[in-house]
Amino acid sequence: MSPYKGQVGFKRVFNATGYSLAGLRAAFRGEAAFRQLVLLNLVLIPLSLVFSVSRGERAMLIAVCLLALIVELFNSAIEAVVDRISLERHPLSRDAKDMGSAAQFVALTMIAVVWALILLG
Repeated sequence: MSPYKGQVGFKRVFNATGYSLAGLRAAFRGEAAFRQLVLLNLVLIPLSLVFSVSRGERAMLIAVCLLALIVELFNSAIEAVVDRISLERHPLSRDAKDMGSAAQFVALTMIAVVWALILLG
């Protein structure tokens, strides 16, 4: 058992919620890409409610938008950890950051593909 593990039960859920909100605030304050994705979600999610699509299709339209936010949070976390370890240029650091960026590229591509298939298909 890790000595860094904290509370259990409701106290743990309460603490975890606070940490999650702090992470969202940090991402919003410090990451322009996250703010841009929030703006994109503020446009696309309400727009998904306008189209005449099935509930499942609407769920997919919304899910891919939220997934891009999740991927950006992971990407930002990877970048923060790499920078925390060292700001020195290193091939493994570059690869880690590039892979996080590639994951976000795939997530954004997924938004375009899913929206196109549902709305044009």
